[in-house]
Amino acid sequence: MPFVNHRGQRIHYTVDGKGPLIVLQHGLLMSGESWKRGGIVEALTDRYRVACVDSLGHGQSDKPSEAALYHQTQRAGDIIAVLDDLDCERAHLIGHSMGAWLAVGVARHYPERLASLVLGGWDFVTGLPPTSRGPVTFDGFMKFAGRAAPELVEWVTPACEPGVRACFEALNQLDGARDAVVGAGAPVLIWEGRDDPAHHQRKALAEATGLGFLSTAGDHLGMLLVHGAESAKGIRAFAERYGT
Repeated sequence: MPFVNHRGQRIHYTVDGKGPLIVLQHGLLMSGESWKRGGIVEALTDRYRVACVDSLGHGQSDKPSEAALYHQTQRAGDIIAVLDDLDCERAHLIGHSMGAWLAVGVARHYPERLASLVLGGWDFVTGLPPTSRGPVTFDGFMKFAGRAAPELVEWVTPACEPGVRACFEALNQLDGARDAVVGAGAPVLIWEGRDDPAHHQRKALAEATGLGFLSTAGDHLGMLLVHGAESAKGIRAFAERYGT
């Protein structure tokens, strides 16, 4: 049950399998276990060493209250700290939702550490989609999540809520994202579920920026938790196409 210490915080991760390293970074309110629940880890470990990272504020990682600790630059460094702990120079990095936002941070600040990059369920140009009443708020998001997937919010106690809120607020940090992704210097794949309302928009974004696009079954959560085997097949094909 490995932990790495970075900037005074403990970051938890798990490792399964052997081979070239794939790092999986989960979304808001989830954890590294989400990738196992969806069957993605199992579908990759016969060929790859797979690290699932608990983002700061989630899972078994530390959950500080200070908002400044959740900035994209610092949390991208958390992922690199895991790579360093595993003595890996370059890895395939797959992020879903908030995890894709974190992966963009790696592309911005550590592009030389990427073998390839997969961004799932995230618009790296515009960020969170607005609601009919304007920008989505943390309180509104939590109410929606509580109705749609109550198991994702039941762990959020008053003690760890400030960290989760800081994670959400940090998602507005989009400066330099487009240039970082398009100019990452590594192959990039945009991954989206066909039942997500943003599917066609994300496909258009991939085409406009000359990036690969993976369309799988499911909505924002279903593409990972329900149709993980199909998603893993496409992710694996992408990683194998680009070597390591």
